[in-house]
Amino acid sequence: MTTNYLARAAGHRPGSNATATLEVVIPVYNEEADLEQCIRRLHEHLWERIPFRSRITIADNASTDGTLAVAHRLAAEIDGVRVHHLDEKGRGRALKAVWLASDADVVAYMDVDLSTDLNALMPLVAPLLSGHSDLAIGSRLNRSSRVVRGVKREFISRSYNLILRTSLRARFSDAQCGFKAMRTDVARKLLPLVEDTGWFFDTELLVIAEKVGLRIHEVPVDWVDDPDSSVHIFDTAVKDLQGCWRVGRALATGVLPVAELRRSLGREPLVAGVPHGMIGQLVRFGIIGVASTVAYALLYLVLHPVIGAQAANFAGLLITAVLNTAANRAFTFGVRGPAGAGKHQLQGLAIFGFALLVTSGSLATLHAWSPDVSRHVELAVLVVANLVATVCRFVALRWVFRSSESTRSESAGSESDPLGENR
Repeated sequence: MTTNYLARAAGHRPGSNATATLEVVIPVYNEEADLEQCIRRLHEHLWERIPFRSRITIADNASTDGTLAVAHRLAAEIDGVRVHHLDEKGRGRALKAVWLASDADVVAYMDVDLSTDLNALMPLVAPLLSGHSDLAIGSRLNRSSRVVRGVKREFISRSYNLILRTSLRARFSDAQCGFKAMRTDVARKLLPLVEDTGWFFDTELLVIAEKVGLRIHEVPVDWVDDPDSSVHIFDTAVKDLQGCWRVGRALATGVLPVAELRRSLGREPLVAGVPHGMIGQLVRFGIIGVASTVAYALLYLVLHPVIGAQAANFAGLLITAVLNTAANRAFTFGVRGPAGAGKHQLQGLAIFGFALLVTSGSLATLHAWSPDVSRHVELAVLVVANLVATVCRFVALRWVFRSSESTRSESAGSESDPLGENR
């Protein structure tokens, strides 16, 4: 990774025959009218504003007009411009092919219409060259961004990103802005796992990157909508939703080897003994635990006059244990889908047995010490006993669902080796 790129400013001029620090890819399909203006404008910006060696690659994915001929002419006329032709359509396919073959330190792409102000390019790639971030994206939804586009596109964009945040727990703000960059060493690890070859490519790449703990740098951009864009909004939206479902299912079933990729990229916990995601799990477990405790207390108070203390304790614990396991399975540990649900409930019931032993024993000890104690004192003792059982529950559930995740990862890994490594 280049860290002293500013010192190379004197030799920064774009050159196609030299190893580049930055490679900017322009994916095109039938863009003969706009391509030359885009390339000349971008080349001028790289020449004047970017203080390190750069290259422009026109990725023509199966154009049927004169785009390829224009691209070859520009490559012959302008130093630092080259052409990569694919026989199949797909923006994601074009980016994946060029990025995987790149020898640059950082790879980037932008749309041929140059809707994004090029002044955002340096802020986009600088954190990657410094090694601080792994990916960088332009965001049109940042408060400081200046965006000009119609109400329809604005609504669709914000709705789509809301879907990503709710369905895939994505934290990045703008998945589809055509202005992104990433470190090439990271690209070689992530891209083999990205299946989509079209417009969902960006989203899938970002979701996987976020799940393995990579740093995604967001840059507010100035962006002006291209009214002549060839993107078919409805068709793209349908494919994006299908992609969300596919990626969500892959994450839930363990098809995506998140844990292995995290290890290969060095994204393991910084502090020994504090596993990745444990703090978030503790918070979610605590929220569910408070709700379970309140439900248990209400059940105990309602059932106590009818069936007695021990039976009320048993019934309250059993009902809340089943609900607690289901809630922690889905929200605390992110295990979804029917696979293994029955087994997890049985393991949860084993944990319930331990909680029952602790609480019943506490209740029996209390009654032996003071037979006429009030229901409220009983409840207070049971709550304390439940807190002890809760700590044990968290440790046990973490083992249950970690074991489940490891089993799924090993199963997926035995079928294929998406990281290209020998295990």
